[in-house]
Order: sequence, then C-alpha cells, then structure tokens
Amino acid sequence: QVQLVESGGGLVQPGGSLRLSCAASGSRFSISLMGWYRQAPGKQRELVAYITRDGRTNYADFVKGRFTISRENAKNMVYLQMNSLKSEDTAVYSCNAYSGGLDFWGQGTQVTVSS
Repeated sequence: QVQLVESGGGLVQPGGSLRLSCAASGSRFSISLMGWYRQAPGKQRELVAYITRDGRTNYADFVKGRFTISRENAKNMVYLQMNSLKSEDTAVYSCNAYSGGLDFWGQGTQVTVSS
C-alpha cells in the first residue's frame, strides 16, 4: 500500500500562487507515475498534470503555462506549482500514484481562489 499525504492548499486571491506537495510512503515498488487531479463541487474529477519517473510531463489544456509539476524520486515527493490562479481553479486537489499496477490516492487538499 502507498500512502499519499497532500499539503499546501488554502485560500488565495485571483492571480496568486500556491504550491502543493504530496509525500508518498509505504511503496514496495517504484512509483512510475505521479500526478494531480482535481474535483470542483458538482463536477467530475479531472486530470491536472502527471509526471513520469524520468521526468516526462503532461498537462491538461486548462493549466498549460500556469501550473508546473515536478517530483523528487529520492524523497517520493511530487509538487504542483500553481501560478496565475483563477476562480475556476477552485477545487479539491488530490495526489495520485501508480505503483505495482495499482492506483493510490491521497485525501486531497482544498484550493480556493477568491477575492
């Protein structure tokens, strides 16, 4: 089992920045993919970005140029730097890890963009 713990969410004004962190522990296998998803009230969960173990990244169109995903393999950490935040970015952001053929999820951290 892989445990994922997110941190860094909060309230920010439009145009502001936040950095989310996710710490993974308990993995028996290397974690090949790590990513961030989000779910806004009344909407389905959607992919924000993911990163492979060797650093290849993929972003949803709605965050390209604003968000940056990164990871530290030695620490089993993944980060999401979010800049130029918009009100529509308000959601619960969850960390995801793919390891040993299974998907694992964190509990999520709330990001609220509001003036």
